[in-house]
Amino acid sequence: MNQTKYIFVTGGVTSSLGKGIIAASLAKLLQARGYRTTIQKFDPYINVDPGTLNPYEHGECYVTDDGAETDLDLGHYERFLNVPTSQANNVTTGRVYLSVIEKERRGEFLGKTVQVVPHITNEIKERMQLLGNSGDFDIVITEIGGTVGDIESLPYIESVRQLVWELGENNGIVIHLTLVPYLAAAGELKTKPTQHSVKTLMESGIKADILVCRTEYELSEDLRHKLALFCNVKREAVIQSIDASTIYDVPNLMLQEGLDKVALKKLDLPEKSAPDLKQWNEFLQKHKNPKHEVNIGLVGKYVELQDSYKSILESFIHAGATNETKVNVISIHSEYLDENNISEKLSNLDAILVAPGFGGRGIEGKIETVQYARENKIPFLGICLGMQMAVIEYSRNVVGLLDANSSEMNENTPNPVISIMEEQKTITDKGGTMRLGAWKCEIKPNTLAHKIYNKTSILERHRHRYEFNNDYLAQLENAGLKASGINTETGLVEIIEIENHPFFIGVQYHPEYKSTVANPHPLFVNFVAAAVKHKNN
Repeated sequence: MNQTKYIFVTGGVTSSLGKGIIAASLAKLLQARGYRTTIQKFDPYINVDPGTLNPYEHGECYVTDDGAETDLDLGHYERFLNVPTSQANNVTTGRVYLSVIEKERRGEFLGKTVQVVPHITNEIKERMQLLGNSGDFDIVITEIGGTVGDIESLPYIESVRQLVWELGENNGIVIHLTLVPYLAAAGELKTKPTQHSVKTLMESGIKADILVCRTEYELSEDLRHKLALFCNVKREAVIQSIDASTIYDVPNLMLQEGLDKVALKKLDLPEKSAPDLKQWNEFLQKHKNPKHEVNIGLVGKYVELQDSYKSILESFIHAGATNETKVNVISIHSEYLDENNISEKLSNLDAILVAPGFGGRGIEGKIETVQYARENKIPFLGICLGMQMAVIEYSRNVVGLLDANSSEMNENTPNPVISIMEEQKTITDKGGTMRLGAWKCEIKPNTLAHKIYNKTSILERHRHRYEFNNDYLAQLENAGLKASGINTETGLVEIIEIENHPFFIGVQYHPEYKSTVANPHPLFVNFVAAAVKHKNN
């Protein structure tokens, strides 16, 4: 195949319709037909990347192997496709403008007036084709963030218009995702919002090739015909996206609707074989027919917004299916936990995960949680900040360093068992300056970590600034806290665990970023298995 083909996914009527899931589902179907497929996300906000955004603003920040802090949709892409993404898969307006301004400062535009068209749009188009030009992919799906008609999205929409024209017939198509709302008072579905959204898109010079309509109820044949007629698309290109019980149902629903067939036809590509979804459907079968059920506490400080811990929640779904177990995740706000209510809040749990995060809010509640899990022999997993809280708890309550803390929470603590890395001390910029991306970890034999991974060398993704302070390593190990995983290059501690406990492990990295449907993360798989065992004992 000579030329990479491009699919652009735009959204209309309202945000949060699930462009990322539709893009990931279509990519999954195309991949299952034998096409090398990738997805990228273009976000219209001016932040250079999502790394400096509060989780309440935009959900979790997802980190790739190459250390890019990206939109959480990239997590969906990896979970569906089981293919790593990179810096090139997520672009923001901030990054585009920063690049153009830097070029202007270097004199690359030869003194010309720098404008949105052509300079910003050229930069966007260049980045849209970056993955396609690599030769690694047959089809590149590009999700455009925001909603058609937003001021922020205009440069992206114009770039798509130009690129579809430049690529030529059958090389670039546009899928428009809209809402067909149900009005209870009228007792019917309404197509007018979709018509207006398509009209707005056409005003920008783009004709939608395929309409994907989010709906709570089945679209009748009459309604589909009406949408096709008034939105200027073929009847077969009106695709229903009905609410599903799980996002993992969506590829099968899109297969039934023929989204992949319509897309391939418009791109003038052969259908090849029928999609091979055997492994996917085995996962779904186990997910929907569990033999066990456990309650796992997720103790964090952003629990009000589900998207703050999106990858963790999805990892529990993957691990749950592997164990044929329904995992009920009980969100618990660490800020409201103390020694008086801890037993009442945690006693009904089969396992406890202390979540990642930044800053001092809710810290003492996390430390109380670790102590409760350790002393009551409840399976425990600490991720990033959760691992650091386990180190502080052990230092205080077992080693006897009562004032042990992290220098992130208390700069003047006399016992900073968690401290900032030397090379981080002079950094003032917050964005993209942490220990980021995939780092190697050597696992010691005859440890819980070794039993979980069944290997001695792993690569895991990081996103943090503070580290286990090695000045305290000997003291803590002598007291029974084992450093079972080390980055040998830096000497930094990656994994801690304790013996004489059914399951107690803390990791400095984020295992949730690497869990996919095809490869559930072994830490989560073993953690859920420990929860099942604890419940049955």
